[in-house]
Amino acid sequence: MWGVMSKENLHPKDYRLVVFEDEAAHFSFLTRSTAKSEETIKWKDGKEYPLVKMIISSASHPFYTGEEKIIDTEGRVDRFKSRAEKAAKLRASLGNKVKKAQKETEKKQSKKENK
Repeated sequence: MWGVMSKENLHPKDYRLVVFEDEAAHFSFLTRSTAKSEETIKWKDGKEYPLVKMIISSASHPFYTGEEKIIDTEGRVDRFKSRAEKAAKLRASLGNKVKKAQKETEKKQSKKENK
């Protein structure tokens, strides 16, 4: 009965040894996988294996490390900080312009009153 319900050729058959490398933690491991890769790396045993680069793994994920760190491979944090800095400068310059305009208005009104 169980054989009737299972699908044929469901699982891949092209497993091979592959090195996965966490770029943030500089951690790599060798395992069997079907992941495709154009890059290769020479492993500790002297053989060359396909290389799959990862942004995050158990070596760098806060859940496993207990540390909280920002991993920013695409510059998002830097772009956010620069936008926030520009916005603060713009607010400050606009605030100065408003103050200057108020002072000029007050001067004009005081001149009119003195006439």
